[in-house]
Amino acid sequence: MDKPREVVIHQSANRPHLLLGGDRELVLFSALLSAMLIFALVTWWGVLTGIVLWFLSVAILSRMGKADPLLRQVYLRHLRYRPFYPAKAAIHGRSITTPRSWR
Repeated sequence: MDKPREVVIHQSANRPHLLLGGDRELVLFSALLSAMLIFALVTWWGVLTGIVLWFLSVAILSRMGKADPLLRQVYLRHLRYRPFYPAKAAIHGRSITTPRSWR
């Protein structure tokens, strides 16, 4: 009874949800946009544009996922906290109160 209790957390329970190497929601959204483009235009150049858009978006999203799998969540949190942390560095700067929408 000298050692504290250890709980093993499996690696698959701690990984971000990626699809084809990119953020799952963004990959599925790009697939939806490509499919909408293909089925809305129903021409050979529409199909070609949809396929090119799909491969290009998957390539970009997989590079983004390789760099930082949580990049989308970090960016959205940055947008939400922007009014609270202004980009002004001063020792005697004006303090900002908590926005009313956060209370």
